[in-house]
Amino acid sequence: MLGEGAGDVAAREALLDRAMGPKRRKKSSEKLRRGRRPSEGLAFVARDVSGAVVGTVRLWDVRLGEGGPAALLLGPLAVEQGLKSGGIGSALMRHAVAEAARLGHGAILLVGDAPYYGRFGFSADRTGALAMPGPYERHRLLALELKDGAMGGANGTIKAAGRKLKGQAPGFVA
Repeated sequence: MLGEGAGDVAAREALLDRAMGPKRRKKSSEKLRRGRRPSEGLAFVARDVSGAVVGTVRLWDVRLGEGGPAALLLGPLAVEQGLKSGGIGSALMRHAVAEAARLGHGAILLVGDAPYYGRFGFSADRTGALAMPGPYERHRLLALELKDGAMGGANGTIKAAGRKLKGQAPGFVA
């Protein structure tokens, strides 16, 4: 896994379009990412032997409710269609979680399938008092505490936090 670079933007966006389709920009998670930069040091790509981007994952700073604790929102995670089931997504997830923990973050949230993300320790056990800013399936809001008690008392709507984009076109996500 490599840290994502400025030269990876077009390849990452094209991969996300292929993997998730045009509706990806309408998701609730996207509302939290729009106009923001990923959390410092937490944007990763996987490359094939030719150097092409074949996988991506990014983590974003969020706040759990009004004045609640800081956390990260993971996503999107995407892998080139023909390479799925090859372990790239799992490697990206393990790397992202390990780096978030190493950097001292307390918790990671995501919207996804519990059977897939459960193997990395994510569950809906601590997300019942939280909500996304838009439509989502409640059972798909999952969390992983990196520090015991990091989500204690967290409730309300998840809010965007962290670094804002400057000088970018609307809808552009660096």
